[in-house]
Amino acid sequence: MTDSAIDTSTIKVSQDELTISAYLAQPKAPGIYPGIVVLQEIFGVNAHIRQVTERIAREGYVAIAPALFERQAPGFETGYTPADVEVGREYAWGQTQAQQLLSDIQAAINYLKTRPNVKQNGFGCIGFCFGGHVAYLAATLPDIRATASFYGARITSATPGGGNPTLSVTPNISGTLYAFFGMEDGSIPVAEVNQIEAELQKYQIPHRVFRYDGAEHGFFCDHRASYNPVAASDAWEKAQQLFVEQLRNVGDG
Repeated sequence: MTDSAIDTSTIKVSQDELTISAYLAQPKAPGIYPGIVVLQEIFGVNAHIRQVTERIAREGYVAIAPALFERQAPGFETGYTPADVEVGREYAWGQTQAQQLLSDIQAAINYLKTRPNVKQNGFGCIGFCFGGHVAYLAATLPDIRATASFYGARITSATPGGGNPTLSVTPNISGTLYAFFGMEDGSIPVAEVNQIEAELQKYQIPHRVFRYDGAEHGFFCDHRASYNPVAASDAWEKAQQLFVEQLRNVGDG
């Protein structure tokens, strides 16, 4: 974009009897932009997720980050201490449900569809850590054309709320999925990365899997000690290529 000025706001997204908070960032310049849903880590829609949402908007998208823990802890956001991690993990893996998460993401997409500055024929999503796992689930939504999943843990072994592992939904992915992993990630063994890639290949899902030597879990987050600027820069570039190819360069027909 030639003009990267953006507007930001905290909004409410309604579905059924539930109202979900969401952080919205959009270009100031008039135009019709693709919409992208940003999916949080276990730490809530915190400063890092808001910054990512703003960064995406500056690239020429309308970006929305719904609060995925709204049912469990409205307004929750936290830092990165071991105590914070334990609380976030309990919300993420002990209390969320896959179908509720998908419903919340669809509600965010439906909200974007009401905005006159948003393209209507395909959306993207990007998620980190827990959000990377949820992004893999969200890739099954018909509206999602492009998914960037960053170090989604437990994809091969679990799903929020229990049931078959999220990897089992791979045949239902209808768009293109890019997955990003650090090879020094203590939460995601290399064997699991290989398993995810094999499943994507098996079902002929358009995809790319990126492996970063020396990168740990959370390598994209510059608020964490595990931040790896080289891996983060390359992954951002690859994610933007995905969104340009699958969202911006596709017409409304």
